[in-house]
Amino acid sequence: MPLSHHRENSNESFNPKTVFSSSGLQKNAVSLIARGFMQLITRLILCTLIVAFPLGSLRAESSIIVDNQTGRILEGVNANQKLQIASLTKLALAMVALDWSDLKKGNLDQTATVPEAAISTTGGINPLGLQVGDVLTLRDLLFACLLNSDNVAAVTLADHLGRSLPNPTGLDPIGNTVSQMNALARQLGMRRTLFLNPHGLDTPEGQARPYSSASDLARLTRYAYSKSGLSFYVSQPTREIHIQRGGASLGVQLANTNKLLGADHIDGVKTGRTSRAGDCIILSSEHTPEVSRQGDTVFTTPRRIVVVLLGGSNREQEGAALVQRGWALYNDWAAKGRQAKPSNSL
Repeated sequence: MPLSHHRENSNESFNPKTVFSSSGLQKNAVSLIARGFMQLITRLILCTLIVAFPLGSLRAESSIIVDNQTGRILEGVNANQKLQIASLTKLALAMVALDWSDLKKGNLDQTATVPEAAISTTGGINPLGLQVGDVLTLRDLLFACLLNSDNVAAVTLADHLGRSLPNPTGLDPIGNTVSQMNALARQLGMRRTLFLNPHGLDTPEGQARPYSSASDLARLTRYAYSKSGLSFYVSQPTREIHIQRGGASLGVQLANTNKLLGADHIDGVKTGRTSRAGDCIILSSEHTPEVSRQGDTVFTTPRRIVVVLLGGSNREQEGAALVQRGWALYNDWAAKGRQAKPSNSL
């Protein structure tokens, strides 16, 4: 029985190439081939757009380019400005989940049940068509959050985690997970960050608004890439997950909302969009490590940059242009000896 399609209208736009099926490997194979072809065409178009999109025309409210290894800020524009970040919020949720799994030996194959709150608090934005009572593994919920940016999956994951995480103040499960997200932010020195929900949707008028900054999100991303696990999730262009409903296992093919994957060595990480936040994106791009010798000693220098863009008008064009600029800045910095000091580093 196929899952129903619901168009997401306030955050990530629904991807019509997403495939829903409970069986049929042949259909999935054809879908993957078609999707791969479409991604190739998209990347060719994006390469053309980068050339036609001068850096001086960037309209993002805030951005930062950072060397992942040292934290050296290669360029920043209003990088400390507090802004809403839409679904980039889910990166913090994912790290709380992965840290819990590592520290408490939590099994990501254990299952969680979609609670009523996951439907009622997300404003009907439900691209996967999840229903109250559906059962998914924590691993599949992470894929749904990070690839498809699904808000119902985010609330379901937060609800489950909040029942397992320490809760000294007696918060409800979802609030407890958000509290842990804020605790992680404080631990990482993200002084311009406040999470109010696990998904990043705009809060109703008159209520407090969540916020972060490009520099804080670069700190979070560097932390994420220092851990095992996260990089695999966000580098996947597609993923099949399974939903248990009424005794049946429903296969769902997810497509990553990050259309820049594979272009200019981009291998992650997360997209976001709401009416208040505008277009947002975090990108990671890795080049082959630099190897040098001094006598019998071999030195290997990892080469990865992190780009964060907030309040943009076209995250693909602006993000791709910033990655291209980032590598030019990185190469110039590396040629001068890769000097980094606290005043110009995260």
